[in-house]
Amino acid sequence: MSKLKLKVSSRLLRKRKVRKKAFAGPKTCRFCANREQERSLDYKNINLLRSFITERGKILPSRVSGNCSFHQRELSAEIKVARAMALLPFCQLHR
Repeated sequence: MSKLKLKVSSRLLRKRKVRKKAFAGPKTCRFCANREQERSLDYKNINLLRSFITERGKILPSRVSGNCSFHQRELSAEIKVARAMALLPFCQLHR
């Protein structure tokens, strides 16, 4: 009698990739830590506002930027005012 060959899928043979947990620690709100930066949170301060916008023109969420909820709301309001005044783009040009 011939032996039956078991088919083992290649998916099972591949090694499982283990994700490295890059724990960066708790993020602190940069506006709560530095009161001078809190005063500089204004729609005219474009360099500060650009650091909280992705390259596609979207506002970074607070879990990425590390802002507290109070300053995240203020920041998003200032970004929206700067967009309305045409100081910041609503979105980037598509290529």
